[in-house]
Amino acid sequence: MVQELLIALVVVILAGLTYTVAAARVIKQYERGVVLRFGRLRNDVRGPGFTMVIPGAERLRKVNMQIVTMPVPAQDGITRDNVTVRVDAVIYFKVVDAASAVVQVEDYRFAVSQMAQTSLRSIIGKSDLDDLLSNREKLNQGLELMIDSPAVGWGVQIDRVEIKDVSLPETMKRSMARQAEADRERRARVINADAELQASKKLAQAAGEMSAQPAALQLRLLQTVVAVAAEKNSTLVLPFPVELLRFLERAQQPVPQQQPVQAAPQPGAQAPSAPAGTLPPVEPDPEPAPEPAHASSSSSAGAQPVEAAPSRVAPSASPSGGRTASVPKPGPSAARPRPRSKGSKPLARH
Repeated sequence: MVQELLIALVVVILAGLTYTVAAARVIKQYERGVVLRFGRLRNDVRGPGFTMVIPGAERLRKVNMQIVTMPVPAQDGITRDNVTVRVDAVIYFKVVDAASAVVQVEDYRFAVSQMAQTSLRSIIGKSDLDDLLSNREKLNQGLELMIDSPAVGWGVQIDRVEIKDVSLPETMKRSMARQAEADRERRARVINADAELQASKKLAQAAGEMSAQPAALQLRLLQTVVAVAAEKNSTLVLPFPVELLRFLERAQQPVPQQQPVQAAPQPGAQAPSAPAGTLPPVEPDPEPAPEPAHASSSSSAGAQPVEAAPSRVAPSASPSGGRTASVPKPGPSAARPRPRSKGSKPLARH
């Protein structure tokens, strides 16, 4: 009798231990437990810790509440400006309603992944290539809204969506490289032209200042010579400026003195007489024009030419008491004949 009681007690204890082991469940801190009794959802969601279920009648499903990082496979698409691209992304989401994640969708991870792929293709078709490359923040927000709308009913919250990489064809890469190079060259030319314009204005102002002060040009020349002469491995050829020669020439010229302007004599007015005791200047005797010598038929062949006697200047008294010299006018007899060269014969008049 006692043995039977002991055996029954042991069996009960073993059955209790077996039931406890079968019914005991441990839920982690980042998990939530959803209980289904005979396939029907229980209203209470089990929290983290130790919990018990009825073996065979209840079934516990654990749902991870952590943020899940899921890469979206690369999707090939054509942008709005007809460029073929390959875009991949990454999505961050978490479960906020464990019961809905278990009941509303068979596999919320797969569902979110497929929704992300379709939304990514839709975003590629609605966007331009420039938006995919430079305006990704706006595309990320649009992609997040497109995925989050159906995911709310699954008990899933989309935390963030990021476009990770945009792959372009090689031809498009070369075209974009040429475009970027042309743009940089254009900006470089514009900057260079602006610099030339500013430099020309400054040079024009400097030229105006130097034209007002010629010495400034010489100083500038000397500064250039000093700058060139600083390099000892160069030969310096110094040109002599023409402006310096002109400056020296103007410096050597005497200053012209201003002479009083004499008024022209009035017709009929008497010329001013010379002071008493002085003789007026004697004008030189103008040399008469030579006349050809004509020989008469009665003259001999050896006749010599007759030279005119020199005229004398006879002094005459002036009205003021002084003496003046009168210059006689040369007459026809005073003309000197042109000397004849040796071996020449007198011309005979016919």
